[in-house]
Amino acid sequence: MSLAYLIAAIAAYFIGSLPTGFLVAKAKGVDIRKVGSGNIGATNVFRAVGKGPGTFVLLVDALKGCAPVLWIAPLCQHADSEASLDTLRIVSGIAAIMGHNYTCWLRFKGGKGIATSAGAFGALTPQPLGIAALAWVIVFSATKYVSLASIVAAAALPIATWIMPFGMPLRIITTIIGVLAIVKHRANIQRLLAGKELRIGEKKTAEAAE
Repeated sequence: MSLAYLIAAIAAYFIGSLPTGFLVAKAKGVDIRKVGSGNIGATNVFRAVGKGPGTFVLLVDALKGCAPVLWIAPLCQHADSEASLDTLRIVSGIAAIMGHNYTCWLRFKGGKGIATSAGAFGALTPQPLGIAALAWVIVFSATKYVSLASIVAAAALPIATWIMPFGMPLRIITTIIGVLAIVKHRANIQRLLAGKELRIGEKKTAEAAE
């Protein structure tokens, strides 16, 4: 196995592991792990710190998924021309998502991976990601639940990938990442079923979605 794949995976993991939400909230004097849902993702930052910081975290988290696929993978392939660029891109995308979800900087406790997955799959599978994004917008517009919209989008991405003419590796990977994203939302699912989940804009009478 080419060393390029290992280098790509390590580099992408550390890019993905940057705990953006934690750092941005900390700069505002807030330990994001101790407020709202305790999650370091953009939604919890949005609720606990504000729209500006939350939007910044959302964009950076997406970039953490996109950059390794678009830049790290080609660099590694350039260093080892025998390595498959497509495989390097898949490896980089997965590693970045794992870095965000299980960051080594916070004892391997990270976010739920929605924004970082969107960034990675926006570069890997733009058409299915577009369908997933549309599903997110429709569900969020109808319900105002960020968590429910994210869960539906996580399910829509692999379904779209299986319907479209993508290779089996990408189909399998999107399915695994989609299932992982849904599992990471298990607390949100419990609150949704109990009627205790917060809609966006609601006051903190329950835990935040992400």
